Amino acid sequence: MTTVLKASIKLDKDFRIAEVDERIYGSFIEHLGRAVYGGIYEPGHPAADEQGFRQDVSEMINEIGVPIVRYPGGNFVSGYNWEDGVGPISGRPAKLELAWRVLEPNLFGTNEFLAWTKQVRAQAMMAVNLGTRGIDDARNLVEYCNHPAGSYWSNLRIAHGYPEAYGIKTWCLGNEMDGPWQIGAKTADEYGRLANETAKAMKLVDPTIELVVCGSSFRNMPTYAEWEATVLDRTYDNVDYLSLHTYYGNADNDTANYLAKSLDMTAFIQEIIAVCDYIKAKKRSKKTMMLSFDEWNVWFHTLESDKKIEPWQFAPPQLEDVYTLEDALMVGTMLITLLKHADRVKIACLAQLVNVIAPIMTQTGGPAWRQTIFYPYMHASVYGRGSVLHAFIDSPKYDTKDYTDIPYLDSVVVHQEEKDELTIFAVNKSLDSSLVVSCDLRSFEGYRVVEHIVLENRDVKAVNTMNHPNRVTPHSDGDAAIQDDMLIGTLPRLSWNVIRLRK
Repeated sequence: MTTVLKASIKLDKDFRIAEVDERIYGSFIEHLGRAVYGGIYEPGHPAADEQGFRQDVSEMINEIGVPIVRYPGGNFVSGYNWEDGVGPISGRPAKLELAWRVLEPNLFGTNEFLAWTKQVRAQAMMAVNLGTRGIDDARNLVEYCNHPAGSYWSNLRIAHGYPEAYGIKTWCLGNEMDGPWQIGAKTADEYGRLANETAKAMKLVDPTIELVVCGSSFRNMPTYAEWEATVLDRTYDNVDYLSLHTYYGNADNDTANYLAKSLDMTAFIQEIIAVCDYIKAKKRSKKTMMLSFDEWNVWFHTLESDKKIEPWQFAPPQLEDVYTLEDALMVGTMLITLLKHADRVKIACLAQLVNVIAPIMTQTGGPAWRQTIFYPYMHASVYGRGSVLHAFIDSPKYDTKDYTDIPYLDSVVVHQEEKDELTIFAVNKSLDSSLVVSCDLRSFEGYRVVEHIVLENRDVKAVNTMNHPNRVTPHSDGDAAIQDDMLIGTLPRLSWNVIRLRK
């Protein structure tokens, strides 16, 4: 007989964590693999428009409602000369791209990217090169993009056929600068000084911009925490966000332990908040440092196979992880974790958007399809706008080799007061048991269940492919219903759930 677990959620609409900044549902396009060439940009493809942008891909991105996209890297940016990617395409140089050891023809650059973001209705989050370059090139790029007219770089943009300034608001000061793999890697003191002086110059060109300074490349870096403290000590007054990056995987094929890794993400965020607040106190500052989790995802399937790719190819298939149902559940728990910290995490970028560890895949010259992770990402972005509520969760728990006291129920609740809508996002992490969840709705009188969406599959390793693009797709046959001010719903084993209510 199948066992059934029970959990409960208590809510009050007045107990809010924070309003969700829509940029928490951002993504990332890097010049890496087929993210650009063959991904968002493929002139000559049957679905491409006159600018070369694949409309089948753009339609899927619009389904998600991606609010902001980070570009052009990533590791790529630390060796990138942005001037190579502007002006007439016929005059752009082909270069050896050292971060991923490929040939970069520079057919797609800053203006193409910004035209594409307009098409998919997203803001741009531009990164500047603080690896091989520095202050001068960063301030010139801000001038090229944001200054209206009358200066050398703004007039050059106009000469290139783009008369209107872009007004890009969010900028990254380099990428993963403590990583030994990074071109131009630096110590915390070296990077902190360079980032601070670059920030000052960029804000002199355009005082309205916001800047993201690099944190450690990931939580297990030997530089971790001390790096953040040193960098913030140098930059606190001139930057607005600190970046976090993390990726998770299931190389050990231990599903229960894998899905517990959201606890690691929670600890990571809380530790970085503590470092930020320490520097705030040290400086007697009135400013609270916000966080930009601008790289996060599942990434492990291709780590070994990518080592065999021959260098100096044009747009080879790199980092093309094929995602399983359990990967989608992990992405769901990561989204829940980000939302639980919406008071401090204001920007987040699922890395990346197309082909490269991505929710959307394409065949060059062929179709596009949605990976399993597309669905929790899309659901959160579409339905997760509003205020995150404090949800008091009582759930049975389990232990694994790396973690203890892991709740089977991982959940977050978002209230959109203007529309009288309430959304419960929930993952059942149990490998073999359904989870009956009860939620007290006494402070949401008159609300009814609109839909209970479930993403599940009997095979936790099931994937979507070009030939079988709908093997793992959500259905709306969940049984959530209201009985006497109490919502009762069954979450199937190993499932992602979206319970939507409206007054």
